[in-house]
Amino acid sequence: MLILETGMIGVFVSFDMFLFYIFFEVTLIPMYFLIGVWGGERKIYAAIKFFIYTVVGSLLMLVAIIAVFFYNGGTTFDIVEITSNIATGKTVIPGGIKFWLWMAFALAFFIKVPLWPLHTWLPDAHVEAPTAGSIILAGVLLKMGTYGLMRFNLPFFPDISQKAAPWVMGFAVVGIIYGALVAMVQPDMKKLVAYSSVSHLGFVVLGIFAFTERGMQGALYQMLSHGISTGALFLCVGMIYERRHTRLIDDFGGIATPMPRYSTMFLIISLSSLGLPLLNGFIGEFLILIGTFSSAVPHARLFAVLGATGVILSAVYLLWMLQRVLFGEVNGKENARLEDMNLREKVALIPLVIMAIIMGVAPMLFLRSTEKSVNGVRSAVVGKVEKVAVNR
Repeated sequence: MLILETGMIGVFVSFDMFLFYIFFEVTLIPMYFLIGVWGGERKIYAAIKFFIYTVVGSLLMLVAIIAVFFYNGGTTFDIVEITSNIATGKTVIPGGIKFWLWMAFALAFFIKVPLWPLHTWLPDAHVEAPTAGSIILAGVLLKMGTYGLMRFNLPFFPDISQKAAPWVMGFAVVGIIYGALVAMVQPDMKKLVAYSSVSHLGFVVLGIFAFTERGMQGALYQMLSHGISTGALFLCVGMIYERRHTRLIDDFGGIATPMPRYSTMFLIISLSSLGLPLLNGFIGEFLILIGTFSSAVPHARLFAVLGATGVILSAVYLLWMLQRVLFGEVNGKENARLEDMNLREKVALIPLVIMAIIMGVAPMLFLRSTEKSVNGVRSAVVGKVEKVAVNR
């Protein structure tokens, strides 16, 4: 876990392309062992699938990094300097190769997000990983993909990003709806939460490629929000798995009676994940949909309307799951004897619940600090950036 943490911190603080790649790869090895050694029944299959998908994407990114390095004069890997050189015209990447370099970066990051149809490794990795692995995967590792899109694809290749935006937004919308529909029919709680990740991260990609301040601010906020909500959902699933050694929804029922404190926390976190106002999930999704609807990207309004159906569907699968697991009559003697949360579990879960409420009630605490960075990325794509009401 500590090696994994080192890699993740390195990814987000690197201003050097080569260092970014090194840390991006460093995260693979500990995650591979977390799944492959401490995972479930199909742990080897899930670990190898995770590794192959991510390594293939990473190698494509390495080729693109080397190419950008040489087109910049072969003198520096500094991301800020290269971004500045491309913006001012000092570094010119030939038009014929620019699309392929954009694709190499994009595929690496789309696999990491994961964007439909490159998502198939994620449910297996989530389901087979131990609870701690699922939390860190959902909370941080997936965000390396969306962060990479904002750090590399948009400022390095603004013209290609604009041309590709309708296609990327289309795939994001398919991912939003597909992830929600598949989550709805899952008999396993952990798999349900895993497919909800595919749906929610589709919103993030949709907001990024809207190229509006609201959309991109919402995408960044949704990254943070998803880490809190989905990480806490995996924690909740892990807690009852430790007690019953099953995650099947049909094996539970009425556990709010023996576990009232746990059920309250589970309910709040589920409502935050489905986007209830005054909780963290609402702010990001609302900004993304408003930002997409007002975007100049072709068909953006259609994408916003279709994306909004994902909010409705997330309410369906999460509320239906809560109804079957928490409410009604207690199903079986094993559920009647379940112990409520202990101190260790409260210490782990309560801060996440508090954070979900704070992010829902006072979003400007976070949006003000990200405004400058978001507008910096936007200006690279759309030129001059105008102020909008989101920062008031």
